[in-house]
Amino acid sequence: MTNDKEAQRTAVARGWREATEAALYGPQGFYRRPEGPAGHFRTSVHASPLYAGAVARLLSRLDAALGHPDEVAFVDMGAGRGELTTAVLAALPPEVAARVRVYAVELAERPADLDPRIEWRSTPPVGVTGLLFANEWLDNVPVDVVEVAADGVPRRVLVDGDGAETPGGPVDGPDAEWLARWWPLGPEPGLRAEIGRPRDEAWASAAAAVKRGLAVAVDYAHTRDARPPFGTLTGFREGRETAPLPDGSCDITAHVALDACAGDGAALLTQRAALGALGVRGGRPPLALASSDPTAYVRALTRAGEAAELTAPGGLGDFGWLLQPVGVALDPLLAE
Repeated sequence: MTNDKEAQRTAVARGWREATEAALYGPQGFYRRPEGPAGHFRTSVHASPLYAGAVARLLSRLDAALGHPDEVAFVDMGAGRGELTTAVLAALPPEVAARVRVYAVELAERPADLDPRIEWRSTPPVGVTGLLFANEWLDNVPVDVVEVAADGVPRRVLVDGDGAETPGGPVDGPDAEWLARWWPLGPEPGLRAEIGRPRDEAWASAAAAVKRGLAVAVDYAHTRDARPPFGTLTGFREGRETAPLPDGSCDITAHVALDACAGDGAALLTQRAALGALGVRGGRPPLALASSDPTAYVRALTRAGEAAELTAPGGLGDFGWLLQPVGVALDPLLAE
């Protein structure tokens, strides 16, 4: 492994998309490590079982909207080590669990102790009826970074194995068209953007797996009216944010232009709004419960704290939810 890392660190400069692809998903890539993503950062899935409960509630509502088919699918895109897949399966009511077919889509090897009912795949199934759910998947679809150079021209940023950046050639073709439409840059040198076209394509391909039902992407997100002027590319290692180093030693991520991914009929919500519609709220339980049933009060207080974290402004509550319905009405699925 040392030799592989050394080879990566001495590689010639290349675009961030290519470098990230190798660093995350290559033979010695970050996402192929045995500890999985949970060893380095905490998502909503790890923050509270309330999150999986909300996803299970969404699947149950979708099952009803679909007319309770003989088989309803749950597809977990970027499943990590199956944490969300397992928790959703456990949270489903028996009448839905009896008919659900569960898929975990992940490039890493299947965990040895995973529930045998979960089908482990490297690609999503085709033509399913049910729910496809992508929690913090799109932010790890590699993208190229561009920066406005001294001549006022957006140029692709090149990076070597040590993380040192140099300017490359001007952005042209479909990437230039994407920038002009979704992330237009002014002439000021130093302005940066991440070209989200690979994510648009990845999401369209994943969502196409749903023949009837709903596809949901949840992620760090921004929209065209509020793009960050210097981009969002960063790294995470052992629970801390760090400089993005494309050698397989850390996660490399960038926020998602979810509005560019959205197809016809899609809705964009904050996580706070989406979870609220699915029954997750951070209100404190009534104090009277502390006297009548202290144990229940403590449990309710714990749930309230976890709900508050999942829906917090400035934190997880500001995540974006992209909901793409396929042959179903969206409003009944989000009725409180």
